[in-house]
Amino acid sequence: MKKESVTGTIILKTATAPEHYRGILALQKENLYSSISIAEQQQQGFVFAEHNPELLKKMAGHLPQVIATSDDRVIGYNLAMPVAMRNDLPSLIPMFDEFERCSYRGKPLTSYNYMVGGQVCVHKDFRGLGLSGKLYQQTRALMANCYQLCVTEISTRNTNSLKVHQRMGFEIIGTYRDEKELWNIVAWDLLK
Repeated sequence: MKKESVTGTIILKTATAPEHYRGILALQKENLYSSISIAEQQQQGFVFAEHNPELLKKMAGHLPQVIATSDDRVIGYNLAMPVAMRNDLPSLIPMFDEFERCSYRGKPLTSYNYMVGGQVCVHKDFRGLGLSGKLYQQTRALMANCYQLCVTEISTRNTNSLKVHQRMGFEIIGTYRDEKELWNIVAWDLLK
């Protein structure tokens, strides 16, 4: 399907049903760094963390997981998690540890009430429509009364993702290396 043939209505909503979680996982699998070539990673971006239905359901029990659907198919998602879930996905523990060393606007990040941007992804046929921003804005609308910031990490090689996040207002507040990647830590003020 080419972008010019995308004509269905796109609906933003909160993931609540098993078919939503299956749709998130299918889209995630299509875009995992281990599933796509280096060239495609450079052109289209990629995701790192792998979730499962139980983890998604647990995350949804804490915070809304925003999805975009077209013809009842998940074509985009923006996952979120509270800091309290730091040990639920072992691959993210180094990220959480690094958050504790970061500052935002001259204050320790830990002095803010922040949520963690778990992962954002849009199906390749729907890219270029501003959907990542709409997913984040929907998350902001649902969470700004509860949190001051959204904080996440982006691989420094994922330049497309970093550009999208910076256009939305995310700021780089730190950089670190784990056993796999060099990462940018970015923060977005939910109250602006």
